[in-house]
Amino acid sequence: MAKVFIIGPAYPLRGGLATFDELFCEAFNRQGHQCEIISYSLQYPNFLFPGSTQFDTSGHAPKGISIHTLINSVNPLSWIKTAQFIIKQKPDFVVFRFWIPFMGPALGSIARIIRKKGIKVLAITDNVIPHEKRIGDTAFSKYFINGCHGFITMSKAVMSDLNKFTSTPHKKYLLHPLYTSFGEKVDKQKARELLGLPTGKKLVLFFGLIRKYKGLDLLLEAFHELRSNPDIVLVIAGEFYEDRQPYLDLITSYQIANQVVLHAKFIANEDVKLYFSAADLVALPYRTATQSGVTQVSFHFEIPTLVTNVGGLSEIIPHKVAGYVVEPNAKAIAEGIMDYFENDRIIDFTEGMKSEKKKYDWKIFVDEVVDLYKKTT
Repeated sequence: MAKVFIIGPAYPLRGGLATFDELFCEAFNRQGHQCEIISYSLQYPNFLFPGSTQFDTSGHAPKGISIHTLINSVNPLSWIKTAQFIIKQKPDFVVFRFWIPFMGPALGSIARIIRKKGIKVLAITDNVIPHEKRIGDTAFSKYFINGCHGFITMSKAVMSDLNKFTSTPHKKYLLHPLYTSFGEKVDKQKARELLGLPTGKKLVLFFGLIRKYKGLDLLLEAFHELRSNPDIVLVIAGEFYEDRQPYLDLITSYQIANQVVLHAKFIANEDVKLYFSAADLVALPYRTATQSGVTQVSFHFEIPTLVTNVGGLSEIIPHKVAGYVVEPNAKAIAEGIMDYFENDRIIDFTEGMKSEKKKYDWKIFVDEVVDLYKKTT
């Protein structure tokens, strides 16, 4: 059995990356490995963080795992201290989460120091080329990638990007495991009542942080196409990471205010199950993508999902089995939504979700990561 550190966001930081890392750590420990997380004392400077807070204010720390809050992303002294801590603990390998080039200097420096002591360095590269590009992205990504022994991607699109930076054979494409920490599905009508959502309507859920690349504007335009079907309602549940006014203006200009429910806030972990349980269909109208954790929440709650044919999304949702893969334009999105409700596909597609979700087991993911480590030795 291996001794492992995961280096990435974790409690008290919030969000999908933190949830993933905590589940990943739990999965290692369930399988007899010894795993702990090293997280951030400062993840982003405030000027780089568009949300309300970077922290989970619920006070519900994950049980049964150790989290060390050590890394300041802009303080090189903390990078050295983190590397020294890892070296002293003598893990067999570490797994870095790399999702934005900004983290390249910090994580690349830690990786270089610890690998000199014989510690194997693996990386889960969520993104190599970011959705929203900045000066220095390529150099920062290259610096980090050149410090690693092996890589995991969770979409073929990211693997293609990674291949532009490294020719190492130690790379694996693995399926993104399920988000299983949000509890079990609850009765649909009860969930809607608790959230104040209409109980007699057909609900389409857009879930997660709102950024331009996620295509909420396309979904609103699709609802303009669907305005003659007032029983179909869009629920937007997530925090704006950009100016909300253009979206509000679209709702007004498209005359769909009666078909849109806006819960513009960060959704706490304990409420995630309510939104997915309340939904008939989840929609990811992304303009660009690598993979999305939202699909793995959909699978956990077995809610059919419509995705656009960008990045790795089509690898996750099989078309007309567990949902739809459509082109990233309003007309195609509207047609998918109409087909779903007019042809009453909820039962068949829910069965498709149940069948497909078996592939996304955490044990499979951990076993493949350990196998990659062994191949780098």
